[in-house]
Amino acid sequence: MTDYKATLNLPETAFPMKAGLPQREPEMLARWDSIALYRKLRQIGEARPKFILHDGPPYANGSIHIGHAVNKVIKDMIIRSKTLSGFDAPYVPGWDCHGLPIEHKVEITHGKNQPADKTRERCREYAGEQVEGQKADFIRLGVLGEWDNPYKTMEYANEAGEIRALAKMVEAGFVFKGLKPVNWCFDCGSALAEAEVEYQDKKSDAIDVAFVVEDADKLAEAFSVASLAKPASIVIWTTTPWTIPANQALNVHPEFVYALVDTGERLLVLAEELVESCLARYELSGEIIARCEGRALELIRFRHPFYERFSPVYLADYVETGSGTGIVHSAPAYGEDDFRSCKHYGMQNDDILGPVQSNGVYVSDLPFFGGQFIWKANPAIVEKLREVGALLRHEAIQHSYMHCWRHKTPLIYRATAQWFVGMDKVAHDGSSLRRRALDAIEQTQFVPAWGQARLHGMIAGRPDWCISRQRTWGVPIPFFLHKESAELHPRTVELMEAVAQRVEQGGIEAWSKLDAAELLGEEAAQYEKISDTLDVWFDSGTTHWHVMRGSHPMGHEEGPRADLYLEGSDQHRGWFHSSLLTGCAIDGHAPYRGLLTHGFVVDENGRKMSKSLGNVIAPQEVNDSLGADILRLWVASSDYSGEMAVSKTILSRSADAYRRIRNTTRFLLSNLNGFDPARDLLPVEQMLDLDRWALDAAARLQDEIIEAYDEYRFWNVYHKVHNFCVQELGGFYLDIIKDRQYTTAADSVARRSCQSALFHIAEALVRWIAPVLAFTADEIWQFLPGERNESVMLNTWYQGLTRLPEGFELDQSYWVRVTEVKAAVNKELEAMRAAKAIGGALQAEVTLFADEGLQGDLGALEDELRFALITSGARVEPIEKAPADAVVTELEGLKLKIVKSTQTKCARCWHHREDVGSHSEHPEICGRCVQNIEGSGEVRKHV
Repeated sequence: MTDYKATLNLPETAFPMKAGLPQREPEMLARWDSIALYRKLRQIGEARPKFILHDGPPYANGSIHIGHAVNKVIKDMIIRSKTLSGFDAPYVPGWDCHGLPIEHKVEITHGKNQPADKTRERCREYAGEQVEGQKADFIRLGVLGEWDNPYKTMEYANEAGEIRALAKMVEAGFVFKGLKPVNWCFDCGSALAEAEVEYQDKKSDAIDVAFVVEDADKLAEAFSVASLAKPASIVIWTTTPWTIPANQALNVHPEFVYALVDTGERLLVLAEELVESCLARYELSGEIIARCEGRALELIRFRHPFYERFSPVYLADYVETGSGTGIVHSAPAYGEDDFRSCKHYGMQNDDILGPVQSNGVYVSDLPFFGGQFIWKANPAIVEKLREVGALLRHEAIQHSYMHCWRHKTPLIYRATAQWFVGMDKVAHDGSSLRRRALDAIEQTQFVPAWGQARLHGMIAGRPDWCISRQRTWGVPIPFFLHKESAELHPRTVELMEAVAQRVEQGGIEAWSKLDAAELLGEEAAQYEKISDTLDVWFDSGTTHWHVMRGSHPMGHEEGPRADLYLEGSDQHRGWFHSSLLTGCAIDGHAPYRGLLTHGFVVDENGRKMSKSLGNVIAPQEVNDSLGADILRLWVASSDYSGEMAVSKTILSRSADAYRRIRNTTRFLLSNLNGFDPARDLLPVEQMLDLDRWALDAAARLQDEIIEAYDEYRFWNVYHKVHNFCVQELGGFYLDIIKDRQYTTAADSVARRSCQSALFHIAEALVRWIAPVLAFTADEIWQFLPGERNESVMLNTWYQGLTRLPEGFELDQSYWVRVTEVKAAVNKELEAMRAAKAIGGALQAEVTLFADEGLQGDLGALEDELRFALITSGARVEPIEKAPADAVVTELEGLKLKIVKSTQTKCARCWHHREDVGSHSEHPEICGRCVQNIEGSGEVRKHV
């Protein structure tokens, strides 16, 4: 038998089938570095419109986890897709470097009682080490960015810029000093931001306490009784016995009905709605003898259970009757609502009792409990209430309670003198910060859309922002307060600039070393230099000021305003929130035009990642085992608007999808063997109909892909590309063209048409996947034929795809019908294979009995219909001629009859044809193959 293999155009490429991503990706990173890819992107982007995605800084502490990887990969996909869309899209990664966690790490390593300057030095060193470790992991994920010059909030210029941002807010009138309850952690020794609070179950002492009436006549009058025949008390319920020593008032709801209940020995005041449940809890029986609305009880005084002072009744709308007694005990130093209520009734800051020190210990001169830690004092307080006859009920309950997110220990509200940004302070233009922020939210695009309502609700109801902390490792609040009046120096803004200039040269350490006389001269003796530092959310929340128009100027002609901020959903109360407030305070608008939020990563059962559960997926391990492109593909395939599930099984499915895309691309490359686009690329008008359809399908798909990228719907990109590889290409087009590609003459129009289509599709496909499969796309780029630049990322979306012209006979809808017919034929061929009636499709000859419309469609392909169906023979007959044993297909108007061919198999193309052996010099091959070898070659029009 003659070997005709040499006469075939068999596929060949050096592009490897096995990806070997864990080994090949680091080589690609080295290549990007050697060609200075990021710098080249900035150079080609100089004349382009800008797209600014401002990086929300991760915290410089610990190795990155899968959530970090998701965040950075989504950002990178956006940056890459915007670059391909013709934007200059720089990416400056950043790090949040100040704050308690770093200081805490240094304390663990070196002890708590270090000199402050030494602590700062070690914190700066530690943060720098953490940045380098995280940076290496982010780079390994294929994230393009300014890695040789990222921003860090601990850089001197940024520390100085942050002080200048604060000065702008001081100048606008938004910053004030006040006494207010803030979230306080004894372990931190500092106030905490809302974002630093988490909730866990806690066991607490729940107590019902009776406060004996002082103004008995007024209480009788309120209840419209002549007098009180027995001792009377009002009853409160609380789960914080430690706050009883600080009680200064009692709250009732003005519209609730309260009952005067005779229990035998004494009268009790309770909310009428709760009388029955309260008496049952106290194991008492009683009778309601009078009722009144809460407003009638206003300002009636009751005695503190064990201190010589009175607690007046204040009206408050926040009182509820879901549990308790309907009366709330008010300790204004330790509750936000309590504080507001007491201030509303005229209580001055100096009048507010705050016996709990910053370490959680009562002041030493507090009667009965001085020097005791509050949690340990609870039993003593309960016992004291029992001793004085004020305790009606005591039980332990389990309930959700606020905890420090770092130390996992319970927090308290604690009124301290702190610096605040006032939400309702009115600026010089007559607007409040709250109003500005709410208006800015309405002008911001949210992805997903529900983020708008969430952030709006947080801003609408949030209290003033406490921006001061009592820590060492943080940007200072460089204020000088008058020692007698406690007022800010009248030249505060000017002095802040002088401090900023020093910090710019020597870092925050310059403030700690500063002698007040250097700036204040003879006035220094009258002023105190404060030691508070700024909330770390102020650090990151002002990066739009000290990074975007400071250390790394970027933005549009109209000013440094980001097109997009992108973080996890927790940042509605974190970075999105603080950036919105500082932006509105300084510039009058949000520092971003759009906010994109992604969900948290969970395992395949919806559980949070946890070492104890053994379900943690570390990005470093994925890189080493599967490769970063597999992780990136998983991110792209996940709908980030909700929780994102990941596991080894899920990643394995991503790897399978990756192989399909890679193998499809490898098929394209291998069939471009010997193709030089400068020489062989055919004009679209000369291409076969099927090839023109393939370009049209790719062009339509590209529009959809670009739209999905523009709308950040990466999972749509993933599904569209994957389905195109599996269905339009793998399931239809690539199968059909094999015969033409392999058997026609190497330089024939039939083959060059096919190769031209493959070239165009490959040029488009490599760009489609470039934002997601960063490494693989650049690897493919190096194997594509023709002259090209160094990276796919140095290009834009491919413009070589063409649509079918209007009125084209074999249009998209036509090929849809052919696809449906082919699917029906394939189904019957598979059944015949299973029954061993045929070995392969080329052993079959098919007769299609079609209705008039379908008969016309199929007839348009003439003899080439067999190539479309990949059978050795195909003819079309009217459906009326269908024999009784014809197969009725699911496609309306089509019946089939498939028989095994009795013709001889061509040794070259494997088709079974009657003319095999008709040529004496080539007795083993068909006439078509003889013509392709020795003659002018076969002519194809359609397929």
